[in-house]
Amino acid sequence: MRKLNKVFLAIVAMATLIMLAACGGGSKNNDSTKKESEEQAQTAWEKIEESGKIIAGTSGTLYPTSFHEKDTDQLTGFEVEILRDVAERLGLEIEFKEMGFDGILTSLNSGMVDLAANDIEVTEERKEKFSFSDPYKFSFGSAVVRKDDLSGIKTLEDLKGKKSAGESTTIYMQISREYGAEEVIYDNATNEQYLRDVSIGRTDVIMNDYYLSSLAVAAFPELNLTIHPDIRYHPNEQAIVVKKGNEDILEKINEVLKDMHEDGTITKLSEQFFGGADVSVKQELDF
Repeated sequence: MRKLNKVFLAIVAMATLIMLAACGGGSKNNDSTKKESEEQAQTAWEKIEESGKIIAGTSGTLYPTSFHEKDTDQLTGFEVEILRDVAERLGLEIEFKEMGFDGILTSLNSGMVDLAANDIEVTEERKEKFSFSDPYKFSFGSAVVRKDDLSGIKTLEDLKGKKSAGESTTIYMQISREYGAEEVIYDNATNEQYLRDVSIGRTDVIMNDYYLSSLAVAAFPELNLTIHPDIRYHPNEQAIVVKKGNEDILEKINEVLKDMHEDGTITKLSEQFFGGADVSVKQELDF
């Protein structure tokens, strides 16, 4: 009988240990699950604030909005400096990740970057997939053509059969396709490569933003290039873009952009990078 009691007590003790171990494991699992839930519950802004840094996507090859200074190779430009100022006013560091335009918007959804700026136009289609800040640049479309013959283009209808240089996902390439142009795609090429190809006849036209195109052509006066005098189309606006739903980030950004508009910072940056022009003011033009 005593032997049976001892066996019974041993079984009870073992069962108790197993139960305690299970409870302990459950506590650890619960702690891990709780931590994961807390991390998921963090808003996009809270994660940025906790890290103390904003990660921004840009190309680094689009003069004068995002490019490298020749003497220092430092990344600068109209939108690069806007982002630097935004980060500073929010008390954050900023890290730039350079990539081709086609990869910039993808990197937002993958979480590789927190926001992006690269002369990215605000469109209804993009607003379905991403969220945009208040605009800080207003512009319209132009066409870079050969100076001596305007590349045989008089109107947008003459784009049919012409070779239009650009990146496939831009609004300007979309317009080129709509008018029947043959698209010639570049992978994050420099302005110089685009321009020289038009000048020598490898391509016929660059459909792009008026201000960017004007400065690019002026930077290479030796090339046989000009801004088409009669083609103006597609009024547009540019802004900072974030992943859809990250409205808490936009709220902070828009507060800062408002201050930068009011204190003249954006106008000064515009005049610095766009040859004295104030791109932050919407123009009333006949399109």
